[in-house]
Amino acid sequence: MIFIAGIIYIFTYVPSLPKESGVVETLLYLGDSDNQPLIVAFGGAEGAIDWHRNHMKGKRDSLIQKGYAILAIGYFNADGTPRSLDRISLDAISDTIMNIAKKNKIDESKIALIGGSKGGELILNLASRYNQYKAVIALSTSNVSFPAITWSSNTSSWTYKGNEVPYVPAPLKTISPALKGDIYTAFSMMLEDKEAVKKAEIHVENINGPILILSGKNDDQWPATSMSNQIIERLKNKKFKHFNEHIILDGGHIEPMIHFDLVYDFLERHLPVE
Repeated sequence: MIFIAGIIYIFTYVPSLPKESGVVETLLYLGDSDNQPLIVAFGGAEGAIDWHRNHMKGKRDSLIQKGYAILAIGYFNADGTPRSLDRISLDAISDTIMNIAKKNKIDESKIALIGGSKGGELILNLASRYNQYKAVIALSTSNVSFPAITWSSNTSSWTYKGNEVPYVPAPLKTISPALKGDIYTAFSMMLEDKEAVKKAEIHVENINGPILILSGKNDDQWPATSMSNQIIERLKNKKFKHFNEHIILDGGHIEPMIHFDLVYDFLERHLPVE
């Protein structure tokens, strides 16, 4: 009975929102020109400001040299932000982006979002709800929202207008592979719940611009290629009017970062610097 009670507690416990909820940390990298297109960049489940790290410097510098400004965002596990990826406010992120754009040399008609892994899930959720984002680059992404990254995993990763974004829950059977570090199997088990998947699917057809998706067919973190295929299938079924492409690469979860020439080409075609 004690064991059963403990399991019930784990799967029903809802952590309180921290006082930092709704706070994001940002770093803006500007070039010298006026009215620069803005690339808003998000990392994944590692948290902090991924695009500020040294391994991203080459990509930052290249984009700035091409005439783009970069807004790097830390939405959890960064200074002043929530410690965990739990019920992160899409409204707070979007408000922050637009406030920064208005105060700097940014062309507000040319704002693109780029994110990898959970950051890909995040930008698809953002761009499907706010029409000011005119291009989306999702790397190793998902087509649905998943739970918060907490020990109980029974809240959403995101909120919109104060409500939790629907997500695919983690059933009891995912505990074993998760404890072994086999998160690919855990995510695959979650996706077996077709009813939950349907409710949690991101409404990508509402995105107000072209979409580029890159995935590695040997991704060991989650089934990014099959989930990305589902995105393209949904766009087709919904008669999406903008350009959209899913490029499948040989390699794993980080493979899209190795093929950044594809990102440069997409931006030059669909969000050019004047």
